[in-house]
Amino acid sequence: MKVCVSAVSDSLDAQLDPRFGRCAYFIILDAETSQFEAVPNVSQGASGGAGIQASQTIANKGAKVLITGNVGPNAFEALSAAGIQIITGASGTVREVVEQFKKGEFKTTDAPTVGEFSGKTPN
Repeated sequence: MKVCVSAVSDSLDAQLDPRFGRCAYFIILDAETSQFEAVPNVSQGASGGAGIQASQTIANKGAKVLITGNVGPNAFEALSAAGIQIITGASGTVREVVEQFKKGEFKTTDAPTVGEFSGKTPN
């Protein structure tokens, strides 16, 4: 099963980025083999629709679970439509949160955790 973690840089030792749509990288990891791919988030600086574009990116990479800090309403809807389980409220390094996931320490989220445009930096 492929697991995606929002991250501030491109390694397993990177800190989880609490923003999904505007994180720097998606770490897409095979939970069984621990092989991973660091995917730059090209929608990080988008003026709008970052969460939807980010959702499409990880769906196209085959992720079945997203672990992040927060997820907004548009991303939540797009991820749910793609059949991706959403886990929010996580913190620590990518490696730490994946280990917590493997131990079953997280529950899936059934609603957005922040409002629309919450991760956007004011101009």
